Amino acid sequence: MKIALILFDGLTFLDLVGFYDVIYRLKQFEPTAGASWDFCALKEDITDELGLTVKAGVIKPDLSQYDMVFIPGGMGTRQLRFDLQFIDWLKTASQVKYKVSVCTGSLLMGAAGFLSSSKATTHPLAYELLEPYCREVIRSRIVKDGNLITAGGVSTSIDLGLYLIRLFAGSEAEKQVKQQIDYPYATQGIVEVADPIIEADESH
Repeated sequence: MKIALILFDGLTFLDLVGFYDVIYRLKQFEPTAGASWDFCALKEDITDELGLTVKAGVIKPDLSQYDMVFIPGGMGTRQLRFDLQFIDWLKTASQVKYKVSVCTGSLLMGAAGFLSSSKATTHPLAYELLEPYCREVIRSRIVKDGNLITAGGVSTSIDLGLYLIRLFAGSEAEKQVKQQIDYPYATQGIVEVADPIIEADESH
C-alpha cells in the first residue's frame, strides 16, 4: 500500500502527526509489510497554522499513483477549498481506492467532489461547512462510507490511524500499536455506512 500524506499551509500539525505516528506502523505487520508513504504538497516549505515549518518530500505528484490519500485539517482549509490549483491537484486522486481525512480535511475532499454521494464527518465546529459537500453529515467521530473515511477533530487523528490499522492488519495489530503508543482509550463513535444494495439483497 502506497500512501500520500497531503501537506498545505495552515494545516493542524497534530492532525498529520497523530495519524502518521500510528499509520507508519503498518509495516510491522505481515498483511501490510510493504506499506510506504510520501509527504506531498504543491511546494517544498509548508507552514502550519501555528507557524511551524516542515518540508514536503514530493512536490505535486500525480496522486493517482497512490492507494490511499490522507488529508489533514486546519484553519487553512477554509480558504484552500476555493483554491483551484490545489483542488485540481487533489482531483488527480479521483480513482485512488482509499480517500481519508481528519478534521476539516473533509472540506477539501468535498471541494474536490469526493463526498457528493457519501456520508461524512468533520470537526464538530465545522459540521455546517461540510453540509454542502456531502450527502449527509454524520455527527460522529469516524465515518466509513465505502472506501471514503472521514474523522472528527484533531485528536481523532490517533483514533483514525488505529481504525485503519485494524481495518488493514487486524484487531491484534491494533492492540499491539495501542500498547506501543501507550494509548488506553477505546474509540467511540465509529459509523460504518451499510451498502444499500447489500441491505436490499439481504431483505429477500
